[in-house]
Amino acid sequence: MESRTNYTCLMVDDEPPAREVLRRYINQVPMLTLIGECANAIQALTALKQQPIDLLFLDIQMPQLTGIELIGTLSQRPKIVLTTAFEHYAVQAFELDVTDYLVKPISFERFLKSVSKALPDHKLSPISQPFLPHQPETATDAFLYFRAERKMVKVFLRDILYVESLKDYVKIHSTKGTIITKYAITALEAMLPGPSFVRVHRSFLVSLDKIDSFSSDQIAIGPNLIPIGNLYRQQALKLLNPS
Repeated sequence: MESRTNYTCLMVDDEPPAREVLRRYINQVPMLTLIGECANAIQALTALKQQPIDLLFLDIQMPQLTGIELIGTLSQRPKIVLTTAFEHYAVQAFELDVTDYLVKPISFERFLKSVSKALPDHKLSPISQPFLPHQPETATDAFLYFRAERKMVKVFLRDILYVESLKDYVKIHSTKGTIITKYAITALEAMLPGPSFVRVHRSFLVSLDKIDSFSSDQIAIGPNLIPIGNLYRQQALKLLNPS
């Protein structure tokens, strides 16, 4: 790439929460301009034909056509940063000479390092602003969309009680009911604003303001008892009882 002050980006990911994270990150880097979002590789093929792209953020596991299969169809390639929840594609990815390989959940610091690899002549400085998955006029209106039962379901963060991991899925318990969506709990943890949401166990995230009581080994939210894992106990108890 030539030295410029503005670079165009396209993101491709079938999970709306993952796109939301990248969108917030991209918007904090002044020289990056997000010109499109695609939910699958087929949409990305169309977008890449419509206008030149400098930097492509590309998920790997997607329906119909994977990110790696998409790369194989491109005769002219932009800089490509692969984003995935799985580490085992790394060797295959670098054989394709991609710029970087990001494993979800992606921190903002790691995102900046990745962009720096794509734009080596530039020193990046983010715009200072709070990060929320969705930040409208008031923080209490923040929400995320999740794919569940063949539709996109809006979940307000203020309604979430706790999140339970079910292997490749998570069960989101809220005051409005529960939904099950295909997502890793570590990826969702990165999207929910701390310290409002706290990881207390490898399988559980809780909303601090919904906790009714707690002990050294479990938390009560209404009738639900949530275990506190050994690896998370010290940090969790510090947040639960800061005094």
